[in-house]
Amino acid sequence: MDERFTPRPVAAWFTIGAIASLLFMALGCVALVMHVTADPRTLPLDQRQLFEAEPQWVLTASSFAFVAGLIGSVLLLLKRQAAERVLLISLAGMLVWFAGMFATQPFRDLLSTEQIAILIVTVALTWTIYWFARHSRQRGWLR
Repeated sequence: MDERFTPRPVAAWFTIGAIASLLFMALGCVALVMHVTADPRTLPLDQRQLFEAEPQWVLTASSFAFVAGLIGSVLLLLKRQAAERVLLISLAGMLVWFAGMFATQPFRDLLSTEQIAILIVTVALTWTIYWFARHSRQRGWLR
């Protein structure tokens, strides 16, 4: 058996990582609520065009991803093995969201470089959180 995956005592940094993942996903949920409740008439013209060009299925994918991510992060903080599966679902939702942003040409054409960078960082952090849960399960830190 590979010694890298033998059960070990929980690392001191585990709780910090779990709290950081929870904060990131909670921030995503807050941003999602702000986006859903925003009135397009009050937005600047460029943001209004972006808001109106976003397909409903892309918004649904991001909603699914962030809510699953928040649930998975809570499970991770509680040291539950289900966290890995739920965070994998969150990652899949993020990838659909990311692909949807670029698959919809009117929406894609309105994205700025800054917004694309934020999308990439969001997906990368979601992957990192999933990897953290997987790593934690392999080490025997999740029950």
